[in-house]
Amino acid sequence: MTSATAGRGRICLALHGSDAIFSELSSTYPLKLLSPRNERAGFAVVYMITYGGGLVSGDSVSLSVDVGPRANLVLLSQGSTKVFKFRPGQRAASTDALQVTTQRMEFSVASGGALFLLPDPVTCFRAASYNQLQTFHLAPDASLVLLDWVTSGRKSRGEDWVFARYYSVNEVLVGGRRVAKDVMLLENEDGDASGLPVRTLASKLAPYACYATLLLYGPQVQGVISALTEEYGRISVFKTGGPAGLLWSLSAVEDGGAVVRVAGDESEGVRRWLGEALGGLEMVVGLEIFRRAFG
Repeated sequence: MTSATAGRGRICLALHGSDAIFSELSSTYPLKLLSPRNERAGFAVVYMITYGGGLVSGDSVSLSVDVGPRANLVLLSQGSTKVFKFRPGQRAASTDALQVTTQRMEFSVASGGALFLLPDPVTCFRAASYNQLQTFHLAPDASLVLLDWVTSGRKSRGEDWVFARYYSVNEVLVGGRRVAKDVMLLENEDGDASGLPVRTLASKLAPYACYATLLLYGPQVQGVISALTEEYGRISVFKTGGPAGLLWSLSAVEDGGAVVRVAGDESEGVRRWLGEALGGLEMVVGLEIFRRAFG
């Protein structure tokens, strides 16, 4: 039988002179938070890691993050967030099979501060069910780069969109006012009494194996937004002989923000595209940190 666990994390970051200092950096199993040394003034980097390489049916993780005035936090993960139906080597009880793995994250970014949330993608294994709920509270002059992406699964093992459910919600509030809310629900449906065949996720999402949502907001990322907007304006619509290996679109968010959506036939292609599209961030976060995220 599996053993579901609840983990909590807390990050409080403040700027003292030119140094970004943690007043709190704590976590409990199955979540672990690590902060490597970093030479960029005003910036701190934290890796979000799960013990055992992933989360399991029924696990629940809550993370609370406060970024103080003019401080800059970069949140990364060490490899993809793997979601198992049950832990390798263990059998799942019938009640566990119905449990959902959940991550809830609450972020607050004060005046002049910035949050760069740049994890690796979520990879749900066969029959896994996963909820991710993220809320961002920004001061009017705070900045945010939010990357949320998911892969089709372990294609090397024949798992292509065969998880049970993936549900992701990202809500951004600026000065207490909602400026964006993005919801993605991917769910494999059971058959109904009619006996008619049900379209699987794989048939609906083919030929793509990775979907990404990128949300950009605030003064520190206006250069990146402008460059992407200009590039998107040059795209022409024309007839092709088949689906492109990578597609992307851009939508404006009020107050100068933007949402970018990307679909690719393989995750590494999406990663390369993101690294190029966000190349302007190298001047913001520094080369070392940028390479940690996209190197």
